[in-house]
Amino acid sequence: MENEYHNPVLLKETVDGLNINLSGVYVDVTFGGGGHSREILKRLGPEGRLYAFDQDEDALVNALDDPRFVLINENFRYLKRFLRFHGVKEVDGILGDFGVSSHQFDVAERGFSTRFEADLDMRMSKRNEISAYTVVNDYSEEDLSKVLYMYGELKNARAMARVIVDNRNQGPIKTSKQLVEILSRLLPKFKEHKVLAQVYQAIRIEVNQEMEVLKEFLMQTPEVLKKGGRLSLISYHSLEDRLVKRFIRDGMFEGVPEKDFYGNVSVPLKKIGGLIIPSEQEIKINNRARSAKLRIAERV
Repeated sequence: MENEYHNPVLLKETVDGLNINLSGVYVDVTFGGGGHSREILKRLGPEGRLYAFDQDEDALVNALDDPRFVLINENFRYLKRFLRFHGVKEVDGILGDFGVSSHQFDVAERGFSTRFEADLDMRMSKRNEISAYTVVNDYSEEDLSKVLYMYGELKNARAMARVIVDNRNQGPIKTSKQLVEILSRLLPKFKEHKVLAQVYQAIRIEVNQEMEVLKEFLMQTPEVLKKGGRLSLISYHSLEDRLVKRFIRDGMFEGVPEKDFYGNVSVPLKKIGGLIIPSEQEIKINNRARSAKLRIAERV
């Protein structure tokens, strides 16, 4: 199963960003196939420790046989809670590679990809109560429209929501094939796959509460990181990247950070270097890398 997982994106750059010390404690919050975790362990000494999170039960088969490694089968929104459970209060670095793994895209029955006929699912953890079926069949027209507009950035979100609701009145929409057929007349010529990918992205983000999870995770990072500890985060779409960029800059997602008497802003993180994107060579080898954006920050 391991080879079904993606080649880690920006592997060297992301792990370099952690500025690893031999006896440090690190967290990989998106374990997947374990590519980033393996690279971290290569750079750690015998006293070092690595904790990894992955809510997807499929990822458990990739657990690394290394006494310095612990894999936690939980959502990284519970970062602080489960580190405390393992007796860890502070860490030297946190790595996150967000989005969907190639394994999840490539296993047809998970329902993540427009390439396959599958039941509407899209859950990153099978313990999740809400699936794509729930969103498509149970959400009101207004809520469905909001999801498609906010998370898919679809201009015709209202029309799509209306068509879905009209069709489900004749019977539930159970499969990706049904959903694609229903939306087919609203897809612009020669851009069908791009727009369908946006529809799938929107539903997937809603199913897995990806924006809320990312916000909850980011808010915990200043508490968990030691002073001088590093954050190394890869995003794949503008919604994620905006949250990461804003949190690193302001320590919040909305509003303006407070200034002291001298006009200085006190924020918990400082950015290290600029935005890092994959080389053309990496994109040729690994198409998934094409939209990746890496941002690195340090706890002040």
